Amino acid sequence: MAVVLDDMPPLMWHAELGRSLEDMWTGKHQRGVQLHDLRDAVTVWARRYGQRGWLRQLDHPVTADMEDAVLRTVARLDGTPFPSTARLASRWVRGRVPALKRGRRELELEFAYCAEVVAVTYEEMGLLTPGRSPNWYDPGRFWSGDELELMHGAKLGAEIAVDVPLE
Repeated sequence: MAVVLDDMPPLMWHAELGRSLEDMWTGKHQRGVQLHDLRDAVTVWARRYGQRGWLRQLDHPVTADMEDAVLRTVARLDGTPFPSTARLASRWVRGRVPALKRGRRELELEFAYCAEVVAVTYEEMGLLTPGRSPNWYDPGRFWSGDELELMHGAKLGAEIAVDVPLE
């Protein structure tokens, strides 16, 4: 998730296993939920790992209250560990099967994968209907091929490829 606020450089709010970039919130290299310089993150992914970057722009005015909600969420979740592969899979299954769901706050604090971070942040911004567990979301919910129901008429635009020169 890109975080673009007037007085800050463009940032990427996400969760990952690596610690190759400095977390802009803590100033440390850490694993898990992180806030990175957006340009640095996309460049490292393209040049080191051969991954392409894509973005979907939020088509909705972002208020000061929404920006504050993003910063509160960053303060609360930054540094939350990324789950193991087995734990990630079981969390996603628990989010999909109602009989297996656990308490919502427990899911937010113990571990977090990328889609959960975005879902929690969007919910705090007032863009997602409250009540659905963050582990119900997977990365595909935020891609163009899936319709994500946002509140107040907000929409995500079509995917736009991010071109990164390899040199």
